[in-house]
Amino acid sequence: MHSLPLFVRLTGRPVILLGDGEAAAAKRRLLERAGAVIAGEEAKASLAIVAIDDDDDAHAAIARLKARDILVNAVDRPAACDFTLPAIVDRNPVLIAIGTGGTSAGLAKALRQRLETMLPATLGEMAARLGAVRSAMRARWPDAADRRRAIDAAFDVGGPLDPLATPSADAVTRWIAGAGNGAREGLHRFCVISDDPDDLTLAQARLLSRADTVLHDPRVAPAILDRARADAIRIACATPPDTPPRGMTIFVERA
Repeated sequence: MHSLPLFVRLTGRPVILLGDGEAAAAKRRLLERAGAVIAGEEAKASLAIVAIDDDDDAHAAIARLKARDILVNAVDRPAACDFTLPAIVDRNPVLIAIGTGGTSAGLAKALRQRLETMLPATLGEMAARLGAVRSAMRARWPDAADRRRAIDAAFDVGGPLDPLATPSADAVTRWIAGAGNGAREGLHRFCVISDDPDDLTLAQARLLSRADTVLHDPRVAPAILDRARADAIRIACATPPDTPPRGMTIFVERA
């Protein structure tokens, strides 16, 4: 990754904004939407946005701000940016941020527009309901790994909480009260045909993203293994053990 995506709470916090014109106005609207307090250059702040047209004036302002250890976003000057502002899909409290490291705002916008058509307006409502039943989920599945597998299965395509299928208002309640968890525990195996993760099937990618333990042929490319959960255990081995670890285990072979 070229950057670490972060969601920063700005409500009531000062953010320096320098510049006039359309670009500055757009940044102002975005900051106000996030609840930030727009401030001038001398304010005590952690973040600043420089939307000054003149190159010399802009770089001078950037230098002054960085000398104060303030993180800077410089509009249309990606090399000078400490952080970038993504295109945003807002299904409050669900936020999806799309960034390109400042290389192409147009591409980020195009991806946002595509996602806007895919994600139902009720997605935020479902997220809020899930937040309200956290205690009930812990009671239903006391073990954290069991709980995670149950949630993964619920969000699967055609699952009771499929986020792209506009679940009913009581779907969360009915899911918690239902029998079983639908999680695919045990050992699952598949064979990859190349080192390119784009050659993975949808089913293979889902297995990788959910597995607690990833057993793999030593020849399997790191790019394939990177599609697994970051906290999944990874073990290189020629063959899987007779008794797989608890939870969901996959064995990835290489053709």
